[in-house]
Formats: sequence, structure tokens, C-alpha cells
Amino acid sequence: MVLTELDWLGVLAGFVVYFVAGAIWFGPKTFYPAWMRAKGLDPAEPQGSHGMVVVFGSTAVGALVQVIALASVLWFVAEATGDPVGPLGGALGGLLLGIGFAAASSLSHRLFGGDGFRVWAIEVGGDVVGLTLAGLVVGLIG
Repeated sequence: MVLTELDWLGVLAGFVVYFVAGAIWFGPKTFYPAWMRAKGLDPAEPQGSHGMVVVFGSTAVGALVQVIALASVLWFVAEATGDPVGPLGGALGGLLLGIGFAAASSLSHRLFGGDGFRVWAIEVGGDVVGLTLAGLVVGLIG
């Protein structure tokens, strides 16, 4: 497989859905305040020494890489089975990759880093939801 074989409209749409889901997940009325408190920080205080362009730009690049990887896995599944994965298969693929890679790989980093289970659960919850929704979109469009 080469990247040119991916459905780039599906990748772009999945990326947008992932990014918007993350913005909602970490919004000021959703999990951001609980996440900051779980980290022992005041949600009302500005955080980070990086500018917002760096933070959002890096987040966007990371989301795009994840959606490209997800679309690649879904492409391989479709090629192996001879059938398109569809929206349900795409969502299931995103859910499994979210739990199996995003959540599982970051657990020890967060726990050894001292952030605790709650911080990890909030962070990876957003990843799992975002990848599931992105998979649904990629499967629907592709």
C-alpha cells in the first residue's frame, strides 16, 4: 500500500471530526477543569510555556498522523477481506486502536510520571472517542 491509495477526503473528514471532538472533550464546560484539578492545577490559571500556535499545531499534526494510521489499518482490512469496512467497522477499528494503542501505551507513562489514573482516563478518553468517531467517518466515506 502507498499513501496515495487512501481516501484522502475520508482522512480529512476524519481528522476534522477527531480535532473537533478533542476540542469539545477538553472544553471549559467539559473535561478541562476536571483534568486540570486532577493534575493539581487551577483551571482558571493560564498554563504552559508554549504559544497556542505550537500547542494547537502540534495537536493537529498528532491527530492527523493518528487518522492516517487508522485509515491505513482500515485500508488493509478492506484489502484482506475484499469488502469495505463501512462506518461500523471503521468505528470499531478506531475504538480498538484507541484502547489497544493510545490508551494502553500511555498508561504506564502517566502512572510512572505521577499523574495518576484520573488524568490518564480523561486524556485517553478523548483519544478513544476521537479515534472511534474518526474511524466511523473514514469507514463511511471510504
